[in-house]
Amino acid sequence: MIKNESAYQKAVDKLKEDQKFIASEKKRFKEMGLNSDQIKMAIDPLLSFHEQLKEEVEHYEKIKRGSFNPIYKFTDIGKTLIAYRIYTGMTQAELAEKLGVSNSQISRDERHEYYGATAEKIESVMEAMGMKATINIEVTGELGAS
Repeated sequence: MIKNESAYQKAVDKLKEDQKFIASEKKRFKEMGLNSDQIKMAIDPLLSFHEQLKEEVEHYEKIKRGSFNPIYKFTDIGKTLIAYRIYTGMTQAELAEKLGVSNSQISRDERHEYYGATAEKIESVMEAMGMKATINIEVTGELGAS
């Protein structure tokens, strides 16, 4: 997950480099006499990494526009906290200052997407960023039927 503008810009630059490299590799393989199936087989791993990075860039751009996915599992809360921080333009250092913790603590929390964080910690991060949560609990399956 891209978590700041610097990483985003590096990813965008890498996408451009990858496109040029993939095109040059296709040309090189064609000059070597490989047929289209062989070229596709040789290029597929490069395309796979390229597409994965492209998806990360698109996700970051979506976050910057304020478009968030609903949270269906409590384990996804960390990703949403990071996304909201990015959306508001708050840096990790600014969040750390508001919480009275070190920058490295925020970096570590975000690297692990707040995995294992207590409810209190999640609440304090949300409060520091001006967030409010509303939880909607629904019964699924036959357990709720009687």
